[in-house]
Amino acid sequence: MIMYYLIAIALVIIDQLTKWLVVSRMELGESISVIDNFFYITSHRNTGAAWGILEGQMLLFYIITTIVIIGIIYFLHTHAKGDKLLSVALVVILGGAIGNFIDRIFRQEVVDFANFYIFDYNFPIFNVADSSLTIGVILFLIATILEEKRQKGKSKS
Repeated sequence: MIMYYLIAIALVIIDQLTKWLVVSRMELGESISVIDNFFYITSHRNTGAAWGILEGQMLLFYIITTIVIIGIIYFLHTHAKGDKLLSVALVVILGGAIGNFIDRIFRQEVVDFANFYIFDYNFPIFNVADSSLTIGVILFLIATILEEKRQKGKSKS
């Protein structure tokens, strides 16, 4: 079980390190081209959730994130035992949730910096924690689908 928590810790460290680099070395709004017309490091702050929804609702985010973190840890210990994919999915979500939670607690905003233009669409700026949350949810969905298939296979035999 400790190995799974180490994944979450590593993600939090990477998330916080990248955010620290942006905050300490860039002005707010500054953008550095990594791949012209595709990928930029842009110093941005977000007081809301994805795409800026619920802007400024810090208390709500504190409550929801605390519940999510407790729920993930509970689920990890009760339902994910023996399921490696589900366990990884949960700790990746956990790492992302904690990464952005740290920002909300200490900065009252989330530091975002990964700025992509995809076919002339400026995708909302995000960070490592956001990526972890997205990847974790995708892995969770895959694990759920695979488990459903396993259960259907068992019921047929």
